[in-house]
Amino acid sequence: MAAESASPPYEDLVPPPTIGPDLADQELPSYTVRSQEEFVQQEHQLEDSKGRPWIWLRVKSRAKEGKGLPLFYSRDTIAGEVEVDFDKAGGAKNVVVSLLAGVTAVGQEEIRFLDINSVLWSKTASSKTTGKQKWPFSITLPADTTVSERGKKQQAHIYPLPPSFSERASPAYIDYRLVVTVKRSSFRVNQTLTTNFAYVPLTRAQPPSALRQLAYREGSPLVGPEGDPEGWKVLPSVKVAGTVFDARKVELECTLAVATPLTFPLGSPIPLTLTVKGSDEQALDLLATPSAIRVVLSRFRLVGSHAISEDIEGGRSNNSFTDVCGSAFFWPSVEGAPEPGTRVLQGELEVKKSLKIGFVYPRFSVRYVLALLQLQAPGWAPASPSGSSGSSSSSSAKEPLVSHPVTLVSVNAAGVVPRSYAPPGYAEKHEADYNTTVGYLENGNQRFLHHHGFA
Repeated sequence: MAAESASPPYEDLVPPPTIGPDLADQELPSYTVRSQEEFVQQEHQLEDSKGRPWIWLRVKSRAKEGKGLPLFYSRDTIAGEVEVDFDKAGGAKNVVVSLLAGVTAVGQEEIRFLDINSVLWSKTASSKTTGKQKWPFSITLPADTTVSERGKKQQAHIYPLPPSFSERASPAYIDYRLVVTVKRSSFRVNQTLTTNFAYVPLTRAQPPSALRQLAYREGSPLVGPEGDPEGWKVLPSVKVAGTVFDARKVELECTLAVATPLTFPLGSPIPLTLTVKGSDEQALDLLATPSAIRVVLSRFRLVGSHAISEDIEGGRSNNSFTDVCGSAFFWPSVEGAPEPGTRVLQGELEVKKSLKIGFVYPRFSVRYVLALLQLQAPGWAPASPSGSSGSSSSSSAKEPLVSHPVTLVSVNAAGVVPRSYAPPGYAEKHEADYNTTVGYLENGNQRFLHHHGFA
């Protein structure tokens, strides 16, 4: 069998670079490219049956101190060198370095979307090479790929290159790797040295409204939807009906507003406001409180032909996978004078740095949705959903009252540094999720372990 390398375990992903004042107003390509001299060199090798290395792959990347996987951002050039000991090559015909990438759903074969090959050495009829030989190589990552629809050869679409993706129990994976192949004669098995690498597209948030930018710069309070209509997406109002203390039925109106544009960098807060209106002051005091409100960030992973569908919440259980990856916290708003029958709360939802940016790619996509769930408080019994009978409150609490997609990106808008406005003592309590990565990933797909050296 062909010998293959064992790649080191995935380590925590190095976060995207901090964008300083000198780079804040430039386009993304201008700071994704940096001198190769600043990259860290990593070495991978393939050993023979006696444990002696004879193929070496040296790659310069953005990896932290040379540990873990090589790491690259948008439009980076992957540069390095390959070395082969021809005294152990045994009839080598040529040496090729390849950049490969593909999408793999669990239990299915990989669908490859990148296959770039560079022949480093080829044997001629009269040549005979001995000893150690080395060759430099350089491959630039493309910005996008062209994908043809199945069964429709004439219809092709261009998609941005998706990020690496691998999590424990994930339904699909996106894998990037460098492969050195020493091809030999027809009667001898080719030898390959494989190293996986992490790819992170650098996507920038759109700039917020002028008033929000001013608030961020000066540290002044955020202006709400009424005073800054360009800075908020006000979602449709929803009616919330139920019974208070088993005594009387009430109906409230809830309106959730989300800061715009709806693109948020990893590690930043999502500003929110919630307005609750009703004629029953006791019900308002009970339900228009931080402990009764739950706004969550849900992640949708879509697999197969449904992956590029705009109906991200309409998938089947075998091709749509949803998990909650963040919860908002609220506090009473200090903006404006209180009005009878109205309560206004401000809130934030922290976008964890460990989350993956969203992407849409054929056969696999990751997208995010903000959702306001049913209000919950002691003494409050929500009415059963219309048309249903006997629905439990725990079941109805999981159904969103209103929701809207949001986009998670890599870096802040140019010149913008978001800040948190949560009062002291308001902090989201993160619960550990065994299946969600803390950095780049914890464990990859076990089927890769034997074929590609993943750990």
